[in-house]
Amino acid sequence: MSAQETLNISGLHAWYGESHVLHGVDMRVNEGEVVALLGRNGAGRTTTMRAIVGLTGARKGSIRIRGEEAIKLPPHRVAKLGVGYCPEERGIFASLSAEENLMLPPEIAQGGMSVAEIYDMFPNLKERAASPGTRLSGGEQQMLAVARILRTGARLLLLDEISEGLAPVIVQKLAETIRTLKAKGYTIVLVEQNFRFAAPLADRFYVMEHGRIVREFAQHELRENMGMLQEYLGV
Repeated sequence: MSAQETLNISGLHAWYGESHVLHGVDMRVNEGEVVALLGRNGAGRTTTMRAIVGLTGARKGSIRIRGEEAIKLPPHRVAKLGVGYCPEERGIFASLSAEENLMLPPEIAQGGMSVAEIYDMFPNLKERAASPGTRLSGGEQQMLAVARILRTGARLLLLDEISEGLAPVIVQKLAETIRTLKAKGYTIVLVEQNFRFAAPLADRFYVMEHGRIVREFAQHELRENMGMLQEYLGV
């Protein structure tokens, strides 16, 4: 694993209006790593993802993406640093076909996956290419939401609750996808409520509570941290 940092967050505070949600978040993600951000609902995990891409209100602190300070950048400029964000709500356009949804985001960097490569990774999407967004199952919508950012050329992927509410066979397919992307050198941050999904995939784990990182540990330290995870997550 390369020790080169893709993402370095230091002293990050974020607000929604008057609500102060993040209280000095510190975390780093090395190139080619899969990092899981764990915590109960309301701990600040999704807000951390949204703050990275500039979708919260006021932000204070430092967010460095491949060494470039992004704390003051608008979302479209953050995207051009090679960041792809897959939000929990998926954002599939109902009136567009699956393939039209796939082609919608602009290319932000060279090296994005071709449509053929994406269909090779997600055969279901090839079969449903002409189907409108409303006709896709939840699993197909989630695959499409992930596939859409792969075409853009983003190499840092922020994936928010991609396994939520999906059938086990689809969750297994998404886990295989993450392993494939890691093998291709992508850097991935997972926000997951489903600990059993995240546990075997992540190189390192951060645990959040009340808008702060409270624990950090590596994959090889997982077993000895299960008691702590039970306390914080109820897993």
